[in-house]
Amino acid sequence: MTGCVNLRQYRPADAGALTAFLREVDLTLSGLDESSVRLWVERDRSGEIVGSTGYEVSRDGHHALIRSVAVSPAQRSRGRGRALAMFALERAAEEGSTRAWLFSRRSGPFWQGLGFESADRGDLAEVLADSHQVRLFRQSGQLAREVAWSRPLSSGRDAQDELLFVDASQQFPHDRAASTGTSDLAEPR
Repeated sequence: MTGCVNLRQYRPADAGALTAFLREVDLTLSGLDESSVRLWVERDRSGEIVGSTGYEVSRDGHHALIRSVAVSPAQRSRGRGRALAMFALERAAEEGSTRAWLFSRRSGPFWQGLGFESADRGDLAEVLADSHQVRLFRQSGQLAREVAWSRPLSSGRDAQDELLFVDASQQFPHDRAASTGTSDLAEPR
């Protein structure tokens, strides 16, 4: 088992805190509210975001661009990154995607450990042309500097990559407060 992840689906009220978290770990900040983006956050008992994961789905639904997979520095080297990545891969497969793609210039060995292989960034940009991240990278010129990775997705779970998903709203009272609008967590900008 890769680990236990306490995830909650991203909500607009998470925008400020998630943007700050992604800035801290140097990941793409924009497009979090795009309709093709699926995101989840993990919070510690104090309510701070300590992890995130997600993906963007191509218009045809066959491709997923994995994004926003991050673990706070204090939580690293505990299998959290792997668990968060596997969660996104499993969800994308459950939604019907048959291939996962991502950009990563720094974490190639991590992604290779999850079955990703080096891919042609032009191929990624073609099949995910409608994704926010590809559009952003094209407009900014960043696409030419990116390293692309890809792997097939299967609809079944691989036993060695099984995750334990816990409904965080049952464990953390601040999540219930956030859902009722009474949270004191950061509001979106």
